[in-house]
Parts: sequence; C-alpha cells; structure tokens
Amino acid sequence: MYAVIVGGGKVGANLGRALLRMGHEVSIVEARPQRYATLESEFEHMARHGDGTEIFVLDAAGMARADVCIAVTGDDEDNIIIGQVARDHFGVENVVARVNDPRNQQHFDLLGVAPTVCATESILSLIEHEVPQHSLVHLFSLRRENLEVIEIQVVEGSRAEGTPVADLPMPPARW
Repeated sequence: MYAVIVGGGKVGANLGRALLRMGHEVSIVEARPQRYATLESEFEHMARHGDGTEIFVLDAAGMARADVCIAVTGDDEDNIIIGQVARDHFGVENVVARVNDPRNQQHFDLLGVAPTVCATESILSLIEHEVPQHSLVHLFSLRRENLEVIEIQVVEGSRAEGTPVADLPMPPARW
C-alpha cells in the first residue's frame, strides 16, 4: 500500500513510522522548513517539502498512485482541501482526515471528506465509556452510514435481559 501523509508533525511522523514497520510505502509532505529537515533526516527521500494544499506538491509526493491519503495537518481547512484534491483531482478512493476542532466536523461531512478522526471526540467517547453517567454509552459513529454504535447496560431482571437485540422493540429510525 502506498500512503501519502500530509502533515509531518507528531501524528504524521508516527503514522509514517507505523506504516513503514508494517511494510507499506509512505511519502510525508510537510510545509514547515525545520520540521521537514527533521523528517528528511529520518525518512530520507520519503519526505517532501511544500504546502500540501498545492496540486504540484501533492503530485511530486506521488498522490496520483496513492492508495490512501492521510491529511493530518494542524489546520482543518487545509485537511478539507487536501482530502478534496486527493479524491477529486487525483482519484484517491481512500481519504482519512484529522479534525482538530470538533465544531468543524460538519464542514468535513458536508464536503464529503470522510472518514475523519477527531482526538477530542475519541477521548470524550472513552470517558463516556469508562465513566458512564447513565446506562447508554455512545461508542462511535459511522457517519457515511448515518449510524451510531452504542452500549447499553441491561438491568438484571428487565424484559430485555436474554432477548436478542433484533427482537427488542426499538423507536423508529430518524433519517
């Protein structure tokens, strides 16, 4: 698999290392000159210097042959643009984007940049799971399918105990 990672900060560099350990090929694009120099010394010719929102930079990184584009800059607007350009200009089918500010999630959704990863939402989900205030815990969302995966603790002796989920009465779907 060939992955183009745009954003060579801690997240991008760690993803690059992990993918290389798994035997994949990577190219990391970084705009900041000093950070690029650090990446180049570690990743050698797998690092590219430039603005990842520019088509010529993505082209030089090999986006046209990428199996996946991973946009993990610290700027949500850049991550949206990178995802759109990878998908629409280069035809990359698999695009993963980082959402830095959860208030921007709706922009990613509206512009079709998915799937996304938001550290804030992931941590909040873990907190809800580990320290539930109620019996219903949101685990994660499948935005493309408009689904949410939840966990509910069933009280011993309730009518739901021992009943398959498919046989439980559910409220109508709100689509």
